[in-house]
Amino acid sequence: MKNLEARYLERLSDLYPTIAAASTEIINLQSILNLPKGTEHFLTDVHGEYEAFSHVLKNGSGSVRRKIDDVFGNTMSIRDKRSLATLIYYPKQRMDMIKKTETNMDDWYRVHLYLLIEVSKRAASKYTRSKVRKALPKDFAYVIEELITEKAEVSDKESYYNEIISTIIRIGRAEDFIVAISELIQRLVVDHLHIVGDIYDRGPGPHIIMDKLMTYHSLDIQWGNHDVLWMGAAAGQRGCITNAIRICARYGNLDILEEGYGINLLPLATFALKVYKDDPCTCFKLKVPDRPDSEEMQMNLRIHKAISILQFKVEGQIISRQKSFHLEDRALLDKIDYEKGTIVLGGKEYQLLDTNFPTVDPKDPYALTEEEEEIMERLEKAFINCEKLQRHMRFLLAKGGLYKVYNDNLLYHGCVPLDEDGSLKETEVYGKKYRGKALYDMLDAYVRKGFFALDKKEREDGKDIMWYIWLHPDSPLFGKNKMATFERYFIAEKETHIEKKNPYYSYIENEKVIDNIMKEFGLDPSYGHIVNGHVPVKRKDGENPIKCGGKVMVIDGGFSKAYQKETGIAGYTLIFNSYGLLLVAHEPFESTEAAIEKENDIHSELTVVQRVHDRILVGDTDNGRELKEQIRDLEQLLSAYRNGEIIEKL
Repeated sequence: MKNLEARYLERLSDLYPTIAAASTEIINLQSILNLPKGTEHFLTDVHGEYEAFSHVLKNGSGSVRRKIDDVFGNTMSIRDKRSLATLIYYPKQRMDMIKKTETNMDDWYRVHLYLLIEVSKRAASKYTRSKVRKALPKDFAYVIEELITEKAEVSDKESYYNEIISTIIRIGRAEDFIVAISELIQRLVVDHLHIVGDIYDRGPGPHIIMDKLMTYHSLDIQWGNHDVLWMGAAAGQRGCITNAIRICARYGNLDILEEGYGINLLPLATFALKVYKDDPCTCFKLKVPDRPDSEEMQMNLRIHKAISILQFKVEGQIISRQKSFHLEDRALLDKIDYEKGTIVLGGKEYQLLDTNFPTVDPKDPYALTEEEEEIMERLEKAFINCEKLQRHMRFLLAKGGLYKVYNDNLLYHGCVPLDEDGSLKETEVYGKKYRGKALYDMLDAYVRKGFFALDKKEREDGKDIMWYIWLHPDSPLFGKNKMATFERYFIAEKETHIEKKNPYYSYIENEKVIDNIMKEFGLDPSYGHIVNGHVPVKRKDGENPIKCGGKVMVIDGGFSKAYQKETGIAGYTLIFNSYGLLLVAHEPFESTEAAIEKENDIHSELTVVQRVHDRILVGDTDNGRELKEQIRDLEQLLSAYRNGEIIEKL
């Protein structure tokens, strides 16, 4: 044996010290290969909408209902199925309601315990007993295992199970048991979760979503442009900090910063109220229900303007510092004629809607005033020193990346930058040229350098790359020729607001181009797929999320309430189970209260994207390929034991 191989097998023998141990593991792994593949659940662009996100996570985009249908078929009414599903989603809250009207709770517990046990049996059937055991709630692990495992040696099974359930009820543990088994069903119906970008911004609860994701059993995250923005803010990048605060202000979500992350905005608020005291800030209207006369609204308008001006200043400084970004045309404060109140863009002069710039020095428009510099320093420290924010960003770094190839699906949030002819666009960053997969890999590496690099310049370049990813025309997560934030605030002419999309979006139905993208990332176009987020699919206008003959699925359908008027729905999700790919279109989620009280699930429409002839097994997946490699290694270890090259550790 080669030295490296010998050392590897010696280490492997520490884990499997005998022929018997290695043989048992081979048998175990081989049995797993022949189980149906677990269900994958894809969500994207949740944008802080915690309640809808939480509900879709609980129902597995209809996976729980499908499991109930599998078990009970036509033997249970639609109403009873809906009631059982609601119990599984919200067991504690639902039981609190039932107790107000139900006269015999013991009978109710008994009936529903049996129903839940049947559903959990079916949900557990595609896993090994070992994997199910690891998923069991600690307090009831033994009892649940007894109830969901067939016992051939027990002659009177009905009596056996009745006795266990009667005991659970008699000792007052029925409610806790129902909660535990409901959560187990939620856990088992989805084996792995994919978040295809944009957890942050617009909605009120991204920090709550992050807390939820950090407890999820198995997931990966493809960063969206809004996620990278917050990562940059957490790293202390000023352009990212000001953008993140501005978006929170615009959508009336400053509570995310103050209450969610404990970031003190009082210095910024005090500054804004002083500097813009008599300014109506009409260009900085918030995207919230109108309450124009409230003191809070007036304060938020001023914060919105103050942070926007700070953003334009610090972005001008970044553009000057990072000349290789070639964004000089996006530094706009020096293009304003402050006496005339106009700006020249593309050779044309436009009148500004707001000409009050009390903190801008026309001779040096990107310089911060002394007070502005103090505010930025305090905000920078607040973001860097926020323990909860740093914990969330470390989780994104550990579980995330700019793209992922998983079970023949390529997942990314935005677009693969293309030239006008549909070829991969070559982009220069920090003096080197990249395109396709290499561009993604380089940007991903620099994001991590922004947090971990020891070299100061590399770390600063990494921070600036996060701002680059947020808004650069060559960024795969942005994919437009400009971010027209300034124009939308200050210029009435709509022509200046247009953000031209990368050619990727005009080629998304072109099979040759899509096949080339899949090949670039190592996929076989004959059976691979691209799962894409970022640009909302306008279903109300007849747009189809399934592109290029089913090779591309754009699953941003407007989870964010801010988009739902444009899209006509409340988001798409995707399910990939052992039978194929299912696209789910969701209607708007009313509320958690309505889901519990009225048993209202999110109404969803199911579209079969691909159905396989033979059920997909674990052996057909990426995990299966890894298990096969482990089996080959263990077989080599067995051979080494039997040849006397390695001695058993009895």
